[in-house]
Amino acid sequence: MSRLPEATLVALDVKPGAALESQSGLQMLRPRIYGALQRSGNGAQVAAIVMHPTSNFMGHYLLGPLARRGISCMGLNSRYVGNDTVLLMERVLQDLGAGVRYLREQGFKKVILVGNSGGAALASFYQAQAENLTAHHFVHGEPTHLHPADLPPVDGIVLCAAHLGRSRLLRDWIDPSVIDENDPVAVDPSLDMYGEALEKPYSPDFLARFHAGQAARLAKIEAWVEDRLRQFRETPAGPQDQAFIIYRTHADPRCLDLSLDASDRRPGSVWGDAREVNFSANAMGRTTSLKAFLSQWSSKSQADGPGNLAQTTVPILLLTYTADQSTFPSTRDAWLAAGGRRIINVDIKGGNHYLAGQPELVHEAADAIHAWTGEAMR
Repeated sequence: MSRLPEATLVALDVKPGAALESQSGLQMLRPRIYGALQRSGNGAQVAAIVMHPTSNFMGHYLLGPLARRGISCMGLNSRYVGNDTVLLMERVLQDLGAGVRYLREQGFKKVILVGNSGGAALASFYQAQAENLTAHHFVHGEPTHLHPADLPPVDGIVLCAAHLGRSRLLRDWIDPSVIDENDPVAVDPSLDMYGEALEKPYSPDFLARFHAGQAARLAKIEAWVEDRLRQFRETPAGPQDQAFIIYRTHADPRCLDLSLDASDRRPGSVWGDAREVNFSANAMGRTTSLKAFLSQWSSKSQADGPGNLAQTTVPILLLTYTADQSTFPSTRDAWLAAGGRRIINVDIKGGNHYLAGQPELVHEAADAIHAWTGEAMR
């Protein structure tokens, strides 16, 4: 296989955001985002961006494989790379828009978004807003100052191992057994899915109580967040935001009960032992702020994946990794329902969430994207 040119480091200036959204004074004075562009080397006119709200995708596994198939690919990071404590999804749209604009300026005629994992809801949110800008305010009420020029539309969307969005993740993963938000080991044992007394498969009664408990805990946190912000707004010269911790955010019964949403996955989590992840000091939504919670994790988030995808008009490819431990058949079905006639699903059989240790499946995924692009980008 021909040798590709070295990936190019891309540094893009972006509009300033909130005060102290970074601990770097330099980054706040001149906010920049960074990416790695792997060109195809053959003058092809199609380019892809693979981006996640917070993960570093500059070394993404699809960059080289797509470039070898004639699709230049840029792994792009947001300004919140590595730390989503104060992340605002609406601000990430600006960063992704800067990447799309850069590729257009480089002469690429067609640009597609590859939404991998949490990047799927981001890609959907981006294109929905690029086609019809409605996110004029953050969930907490302040103006976003987004403008149509910030969000040049793309020509297609690819979804890989695609989560439905951060608000749905927390809805499905938050541990309902927690009875004290300040103490991760204070629990109601009757709702602890990791309790030794509970047999699997879980009973319908337990699952009903479990999901009701999840909804109740999430609603209680959301109400506290909104009340806290209201207190701050009513306090002269008061604080604008507050950091807080949400303990135990990885309790999805599907991690341990393979009869639920059955697939060819193995028991556990994409990060290892599910119980250990649930207790870990760093997990999904663990450390956040009031405003970031509303934007990312709350029921009021504007970044719901399927809801936004349904508002787009471009062609869509869905790659379902069938052994993924964090997306399931119901996840696939939700995306397919949202995409309607515009979406095509391709199963990557046996694929885990990261295609880790599965180089042959990486090539299979790249082949599927290449074939779809040839058809959809005509």
